[in-house]
Amino acid sequence: MRVLLVEDEPEMAEALRAALRRHNINVDTAETLELAREALANGVHDVVLIDRQMPDGDGLGLVPLLRASPRQVPAIIISALGKTHQRIDGLNIGADDYLPKPFEVDELLARIHAVLRRSPEIVEDTMCIGGLAYDTSAREVRVSGQKIDLTRRELLILETLLRRPGRTVVKAALEDAVYGFDDEIQSNSLEANMSRLRRKLADAGAGAEIHNVRGVGYFIREVEE
Repeated sequence: MRVLLVEDEPEMAEALRAALRRHNINVDTAETLELAREALANGVHDVVLIDRQMPDGDGLGLVPLLRASPRQVPAIIISALGKTHQRIDGLNIGADDYLPKPFEVDELLARIHAVLRRSPEIVEDTMCIGGLAYDTSAREVRVSGQKIDLTRRELLILETLLRRPGRTVVKAALEDAVYGFDDEIQSNSLEANMSRLRRKLADAGAGAEIHNVRGVGYFIREVEE
């Protein structure tokens, strides 16, 4: 999952980014509405978290832009402007949810998963292939009931491939899903993470293999007996 956080307060932005990353959620930040619009033009985010009191305007101004997009990316307003009429304004303009500050991170996570379940592009709660089951809410991978320990990036790679089983995902799309705008990507970073993930799936007897299409990308499919 990749989230765009539109927040101009550095301490709040860093705290939320760190908290969400602990739950294997990749977070990009935009300190202004102008930067947010530029980030959204890339079309790589699954959810947008928007503060209203931005230095260059009201964050609600981003919502019509999201609603006009074919992807219909869910938007959650996170704002200190939490009076009833202010929340109603946000929902009426098209926001999927409105969470007044301050809030608990666990509640934000629950609301993120709730709006994703309502989104037409989001896959089911559990994705299965071979003997592997990935719980998208708990962010856990199990093979025959046994949990497999994956790093955050390994999990992001697996989730991206599982959304398109049997279909090749190009390398650039995988890098967009796994790395944030601020991450430095080494030339073989994706390949190194992919190699470790493939080995872990094989060692666990997952019944699913990741295949490389040379010069293009990767795909996952069930092991043929």
